[in-house]
Amino acid sequence: MQVTAHLKSIRIAPRKVRSVTHILKGLDAVAAKHQLRYLTRRSSHPIEKLIDSALANANNNLGLVRENMRIKDIIVGGGPVLKRFEPKGFGSVSPVAKRTSHVTIILEEKVPGLKSEKKEVKKEEVRTEHKHDSERKSASAADYRELGPKESAVKKFTRKIFQRKSI
Repeated sequence: MQVTAHLKSIRIAPRKVRSVTHILKGLDAVAAKHQLRYLTRRSSHPIEKLIDSALANANNNLGLVRENMRIKDIIVGGGPVLKRFEPKGFGSVSPVAKRTSHVTIILEEKVPGLKSEKKEVKKEEVRTEHKHDSERKSASAADYRELGPKESAVKKFTRKIFQRKSI
């Protein structure tokens, strides 16, 4: 079974993203994440998050095991181009194309049909009784300080300064 995840309009040129993604094709998805963690390229972090997203899709939507997934294909395409101008000498300008990328990752199972076991969530009962309830009830209200907002250090300092007697 195949699982896909998309990353749209990442503000890195497609050529630079492809230099990272060509390493990952065919690798185990978890191993690819470890590989990306030690790359110094700027596009490695968003691609690592994309792999996390694809693994979460596989686990939550289809009940597949994360360790059983491998990267079948990573497709990097060009996104919208921001067209800007850079000033040059003698009053002229030159165009600058700020490129963006669309990345699609396709994961597939290494061993087909391996499903994860669903864990049942057990709700624990919350005890409302405390050890010292009887002691708390017998204590007077004077033993506890009043609840309310605490005064900030700045407010205390200014009050201390301006409440002094002038000579």
